[in-house]
Order: sequence, then structure tokens, then C-alpha cells
Amino acid sequence: MSFSQLCNKIFGETTALYHVTDDVDAKPVNPYQQGSLEFLLFSKNWIDAVQWHLEDIIRDPEISPVEALKIKRRIDQSNQDRTDLVEYIDGYFMNQYKDITPEANAGLNTETPAWAVDRLSILALKIYHMEQETKRANASKEHIDNCQTKLNVLLTQRIDLSGAIDELLEDIKTGRKYMKLYKQMKMYNDPSLNPVLYKTGK
Repeated sequence: MSFSQLCNKIFGETTALYHVTDDVDAKPVNPYQQGSLEFLLFSKNWIDAVQWHLEDIIRDPEISPVEALKIKRRIDQSNQDRTDLVEYIDGYFMNQYKDITPEANAGLNTETPAWAVDRLSILALKIYHMEQETKRANASKEHIDNCQTKLNVLLTQRIDLSGAIDELLEDIKTGRKYMKLYKQMKMYNDPSLNPVLYKTGK
């Protein structure tokens, strides 16, 4: 099984597991050994699944301002958790390939392996929800046909992205490319960097 196949398997299972309860407050039991790559991939997709539905909830036109602010705070924290986990997964790859000597003309990719995995996780959620739209009993034929067309594009995109991820990892493994780990350095959550926070002393 290739790495991307492992990702798609875990992301598909995790997305399905989330929808058993379809509850942003559900507490999942990660079935994989803590610290393993599989454990990290499950955790990554669960964060994404919860945030996906928080983004739905906050767009409810009837939501109260107080509740919307609470959800916005959760989304902010979720984004931070997501970023931290992506960087942790990249750290896993950095450690895995630390003894590889890049070729003299080796280049960098536009994104690290884990940020590509981040897109693959989100894609699993897009595919799940678009497929649900093709099965809506109360939807028009036009809606279902449009969603089926979009689903076909998403499935093709997953094939292409999966292949690109496997190719990138192979290039790093063989020294044709190398990777660097850049921290995202998000500023809005840091009270020493966000002017709104440090001007008010909060």
C-alpha cells in the first residue's frame, strides 16, 4: 500500500466515523497506536471533519451573535491545532529522511508533504459531502446531476493529488528533492504579535 493509499483509507474511515454521530462535540477513540503515522492521520482528519461542520454551523442565518462568536473562537483554535499537527507530520518526514543526502541539483517542492496531505484530508470531506448531495431524496435532478459532475472532478483530483504526494515522497527519499520545515508563524493567536491583543494587554 502506498502512502497516499494509506491516507485515503484512513481519511475515508475517519470521515465516515465522524458522521456516525455527526456531532462536533463527539470524542473519538483513535484506533491507532499513539505516535504512529496512522494515529496522526486519523487525528488530522478528525480535526478537519469537526471544523468542516463548525463552518456549516456558523453560516446558519438564525445563529445568535453570541453563539457565532463562540463558534468562531473554536474555528480559530481548530485552525491552530490543524497547523500544529501538519507541522508535526512534516517533522515525522524530516526525521524519516534525515539521513538522505540530496543530489547537487535537488530542488524544493512548492509545499511540504504534510501540507499536501492536508489538502488530501479536506478532499476526503469534499468527496463525502458531495456524494451525499447526489443521494438527496428531496433534491432536483438538476442538482443531483450537477453534484455528480462535481463529484467526478473531485475523484479525479484525489487521484492526481495522491500520485503527486507519492511522487514527492519518492523524490525526497531518493534525493531528487529535499524538504524544509517552515513554521507557519500564525500571528493572530499570539498576544505578543496581534496588535489588538497587545495594545489592550489581553
